[in-house]
Amino acid sequence: MNRVISLSRHRKLRTQPPYRQSIFADLDFSSAYQPILSPTHQKLVGFEALVRVTRDQQPVSPAELFSRANSSEQTVELDSFLLHRHLEQFAGHTMPVWLFLNINPETCIHPASSLDRLVDHCRACGIAPDRVVLELVETASDNPDALLKFIHMAKTKGFRIAIDDFGVGDSNFERLWRMDPMIVKLDRSLLVNAEQHHRARLLLESLVRMIRESGSLVLLEGIESETQAKIALATEADLLQGFLLGRPGEVNPTLVEEREAGLKSVMNRSRESTLQESTDHNDFLRLLRFEILETCHRLARGEAFTSACEPMLRISGIKRCFLLDREGVQQGNLAFGTRHFAPQDFNPLYHSAGACWAHREYFRNAVARPQHINASRPYVALPDAIRTVTLSTSLTSADNRQVFCVDLHPDELFGGQLCFPQTL
Repeated sequence: MNRVISLSRHRKLRTQPPYRQSIFADLDFSSAYQPILSPTHQKLVGFEALVRVTRDQQPVSPAELFSRANSSEQTVELDSFLLHRHLEQFAGHTMPVWLFLNINPETCIHPASSLDRLVDHCRACGIAPDRVVLELVETASDNPDALLKFIHMAKTKGFRIAIDDFGVGDSNFERLWRMDPMIVKLDRSLLVNAEQHHRARLLLESLVRMIRESGSLVLLEGIESETQAKIALATEADLLQGFLLGRPGEVNPTLVEEREAGLKSVMNRSRESTLQESTDHNDFLRLLRFEILETCHRLARGEAFTSACEPMLRISGIKRCFLLDREGVQQGNLAFGTRHFAPQDFNPLYHSAGACWAHREYFRNAVARPQHINASRPYVALPDAIRTVTLSTSLTSADNRQVFCVDLHPDELFGGQLCFPQTL
């Protein structure tokens, strides 16, 4: 069991400032520690310290606690109390892990004194500062210069720095780079949105990649389901945290072994699912290749364009076909399948006969690699302004060269997770 201590009792410790008994005397506090794991190492590498509060054995939400502290102008005192409380309860654990501690931005107003006290308390608890990761919210400070000064001084004293809840509010890459944190924790809402919307998943993957390339580790928190774990693993985030991998609680060696075993199980299930998806994707790509080649053979035999494309257009995700001459000029209008007629609303871009697409990637690829079926990178295509991949290949006869093109909407295929190689 975690040892519980009331804030009024903590007043008696000489290292702590006095508290207003009317605000906190009826509250009891305990610390809980949530595991943080590295999927690469398949190890538990840290714990985030979280406060648990009760009044008359009934839980009090952290939001209510900090609201009370703010209304009584005791936020800094409460923050100091919690930091020291978490350190005291973590003292004696010799596991090679980081301890993540949340810091309120108001604590950073007087960085020298607050950091000196924190260093002293770390030493008293037998915890070296380089085992402690200080979590700060990048957007929450009214005094960004003081926050930057605090971060610089904290680093010189050995503490690690993590930016919490990045990606919401007015999160800013310029501030992030100036802070130069070791770890960036992405807000859970990014993962939830990525689970629900494919475009949000693409943005999450890009954000993780950008932060890692800038020199910080990325921690994805709030993982509560197998699907979210699979998305998190696919982003190649460095660290993972969430109820699926471990709820806040006690710290002991048995728990570490259980959490590491749980992580390995989650990773194995994700790997198996990914392998099955890869098999399904490859089967679909082979079907596309076969149907495109069949359509090219029909065209070579002189079959009418719309008729030759009809079997191709029955495949899920395929929207239209079109033919370009050797200069990239479209020959005739688009061919649509029976399920994909042009919309009835007026749109002049659907009437594209004579348009020149020589500047497009798919045309250049077909000319450069005439013996292959080429796949463009996803782009927003005319005429429907929807993310599109264009497959293209050259049709060459003795006296003529044309480029056959097929547009498909990748977001409609396999939940948007189908990746196209350069050539099929």
